[in-house]
Amino acid sequence: MPVRSYRRALPLAAAALAASLLAGAAQADNPAPVDATLTADLDALLADARLANAQAGVEVLDADSGQVLYARQPGALLTPASTLKTFTSTAALDLLGADYRFTTEVRTTGDTYGSLLDGDLVLRGGGDPSLLTQDLDDLAAKVAATGITTVTGRVLADGSRYDSTPYGPGWAWDDQPYSYSPQISGLTLSTDAEYTMGTVQVTVTPGAAGEQAKVAVVPAETPMKFTGGITTGAAGSGSTAAVERRRGANELLLSGSIAAGAAPVTYWETVEDPATLAGKAFEGALARHGVRTLSGVRTATGTEDSQPLVSHDSKTLAELIVPMLKLSNNGMAEQLTKELGKVKGGKGDWATGINQVKGFLKANGLGTPAGRQVDGSGLSRYDLTTPAQMAGLMKVAQTKPWFTAWYNALPVAGNPDRMTGGTLAARMRGTKAENNVHAKSGSMSGVDNLTGFATAPDGRKLVFSVMVSNFAGTSPRPVIDAIAVRLATGPAAPAGSAPAAPAAPRMKSFQAPATSGSLPEGGTRWEDCEVLSHC
Repeated sequence: MPVRSYRRALPLAAAALAASLLAGAAQADNPAPVDATLTADLDALLADARLANAQAGVEVLDADSGQVLYARQPGALLTPASTLKTFTSTAALDLLGADYRFTTEVRTTGDTYGSLLDGDLVLRGGGDPSLLTQDLDDLAAKVAATGITTVTGRVLADGSRYDSTPYGPGWAWDDQPYSYSPQISGLTLSTDAEYTMGTVQVTVTPGAAGEQAKVAVVPAETPMKFTGGITTGAAGSGSTAAVERRRGANELLLSGSIAAGAAPVTYWETVEDPATLAGKAFEGALARHGVRTLSGVRTATGTEDSQPLVSHDSKTLAELIVPMLKLSNNGMAEQLTKELGKVKGGKGDWATGINQVKGFLKANGLGTPAGRQVDGSGLSRYDLTTPAQMAGLMKVAQTKPWFTAWYNALPVAGNPDRMTGGTLAARMRGTKAENNVHAKSGSMSGVDNLTGFATAPDGRKLVFSVMVSNFAGTSPRPVIDAIAVRLATGPAAPAGSAPAAPAAPRMKSFQAPATSGSLPEGGTRWEDCEVLSHC
């Protein structure tokens, strides 16, 4: 569907009427309360002034029976942000299988005469979002082990497994330099063990005061141009250093200063044409292993007549969803979406992949309301879903053979270990939710959501989804966290022996903490989009 179709707007009066009808329908959809105590507590939390001009939807279910324990606008269509990764990851596990792997191949064109390949080496991407520079080095070693030492042709970088559209519909143009918004390609390279795909590492190291700082890029073969510079300031002078890629070009804009004696600072910057970057890094790896190529790196068409030579397999999908969900890795979610399209629908594009996700939801009774999904990560502002659909997915996931692996891949509230707590590592610490709540967060400017599981004090498993859209200024995140804490804590005991109505102490006990203002902005890692609402 063309992007322009998402930009059509209703006339003002019609839009107002539609919003009114939506709100009314959502309120009418609220079932009668099953747990009066829970209802009183959550109603009190949702009366917080930080939600006064926002739209909030909540649903809480008994995880075993599916009984609705609490609902507030469960049918409202809201922006999912990164909670949409729950749709993508569950569909991928169900349709591709937990043991699915991505394969990257090196292929040859032409003929081999002893140690001479009279043709090209084709680095054919298999959509692997976790392909590391070390993996390219291993592939180069395997090529050398075949006896080839000279290639008369080129290294052809083949990213044609997926279509040539690098960005999803509705992605913000000003996010493009940041690592949470990489270009999507069938051949892409990650520069660290967290699979920051489609990026390069830029490390700034101070020199002596008054000198230019040293700027190094990994991979070293990166075709990056530098504009400007970063100076070294006096010791203790702080840092104003900035590194940002110029939109639409492999050019890094350097500015500011870094204090003498300060620790080096590393930035992750996206690249234009990630397939070519992978090809150049592979060419460098070949040279280090004694394989000389004579004609440089070019982009493959995907139609070359070639023969397989060596290959590399990724980790299993069950392993890859851990960094995807823990760290809210947008690139990995989009690669999975296009891979679903390629494997199950014959086309590696967003539309085909999303149709597979929708088919998975429909097959599991989650097809209505239709909502709207245009990407796999939730970066797009066009995405819409409901708290009821989110909570329903949590309930369905429990019935699947891959559930344990998926549940363990969700961030765990308050756990400081990066690959356990993930985006929730600093949230709900010191509460009953710590190491209890397993949930996917999702945020961008004006949007904050949390959906997942909480275990009540009596051992009962609860499913919940809290979605807040259209707020400005002070973040409602403390309210969202307070709801999850209430589910993990259970009802508060009445204060003392006073005969006051029980609602008052509950409201006090589960009051959402105050904050001094909005969450901080900024950063260049993809979790900044998630944790800091950068996007």
